[in-house]
Amino acid sequence: MSTTTTEALSATTLLRFATAGSVDDGKSTLVGRLLHDSKSVLADQLEAVERVSASRGQDGPDLALLTDGLRAEREQGITIDVAYRYFATPRRRFILADTPGHVQYTRNMVTGASTAELTVILVDARNGVVEQTRRHAAIAALLRVPHVVLAVNKMDLVGYEERVFAKIAEEFTAYATELGVPEVTAIPISALAGDNVVEPSANMDWYGGPTVLEHLETVPVSHDLAHCHARLPVQYVIRPQTAEHPDYRGYAGQIAAGTFRVGEEVTVLPSGRTTRIAGIDLLGEPVDVAWTTQSVTVLLQDDIDVSRGDLIVPTKDAPATTQDVEATVCHVADAPLTVGHRVLLKHGTRTVKAIVKDIPSRLTLDDLSLHPHPGRLVANDIGRVKIRTAEPLPVDSYADSRRTGSFILIDPADGTTLTAGMVGESFAAPEPVKDEADDGWDF
Repeated sequence: MSTTTTEALSATTLLRFATAGSVDDGKSTLVGRLLHDSKSVLADQLEAVERVSASRGQDGPDLALLTDGLRAEREQGITIDVAYRYFATPRRRFILADTPGHVQYTRNMVTGASTAELTVILVDARNGVVEQTRRHAAIAALLRVPHVVLAVNKMDLVGYEERVFAKIAEEFTAYATELGVPEVTAIPISALAGDNVVEPSANMDWYGGPTVLEHLETVPVSHDLAHCHARLPVQYVIRPQTAEHPDYRGYAGQIAAGTFRVGEEVTVLPSGRTTRIAGIDLLGEPVDVAWTTQSVTVLLQDDIDVSRGDLIVPTKDAPATTQDVEATVCHVADAPLTVGHRVLLKHGTRTVKAIVKDIPSRLTLDDLSLHPHPGRLVANDIGRVKIRTAEPLPVDSYADSRRTGSFILIDPADGTTLTAGMVGESFAAPEPVKDEADDGWDF
């Protein structure tokens, strides 16, 4: 790659996005088409796909094979694991998480969408909105994904009919709006034929909106973590105790959100001790300012007790500490989560003992009703839980910070991840009702 190209890519923005949808809705084919038509596939990768496709008697390359990397996935023709792909266009860089569609692997979508700024939810034009579509929309809403794209796929199999697309788009948008999804963009596509994926479709002249790639390249990434509540989870205490650095004591970690400055007054939680930042080291060099996602070492003016798992925050913007956590969770383990369950709760770099005190409700996706006090959550269930921790935790609301408002529950016996949790309210407030003249779906 040339120096000019490298500089151009470094100047572009980064978009993390995930794909989701029911089984056989065409997610892997869409991703393969996106990579292929945007010239993001290496020649040897394409040759390997063409070779496997030819051995199956297929006329052309099966683009789904570009993402279905596991042998079991290729044999069954489904996605099982979350497949991450990295690609770039002249306008933007992308990190793509292709998540499974089968209900058994819905939990994997939580992993893929937890850091996404946009989610593409596919729907088969022949089947419309199904339960798994609603489940994926609910997870996108719970995870506060700012942008949702409804890709109505396989339009070629319904004769590219506008009314089919319009009906699905209106139904999905109404459901997503009720969940509080802030933005839905509906795009009619055929991933297999390439309609409206990278190039505009000549078969749907009634559609005047962007292609999938065009929307991905232009959607605003406006929620800047650098302007959120500043949080630094301590991962490691650095004490070289060498002749060159006899008294050096630094606290290393990746800034989860916000900005820290030398001289700023900070509080170490959960102890509540207050001091000031004496210095910040970034890549071995001192800096005056550091911000989110940078891995830094912070030096403090006072010699106070700080260890792994502590949280350094600005004193003027410190979260309250609590031992009682109420959250919305998606249960991901095969074994159920029950009232009285003893677990480990991992929040940031801190892991504490905890007990599930109550499961007030489980969400029914069909009508968004709540089933009160179910007593347990099974794999892929979404519900509310109340947890009591052995030690106080400085937790933010998930609505305020996706990084420090989230946690996982772990089985203390074998280290299995049981549940992914979001602190605070379940869903965002629904958008105001649209004007009657509005279609209800966005081109």
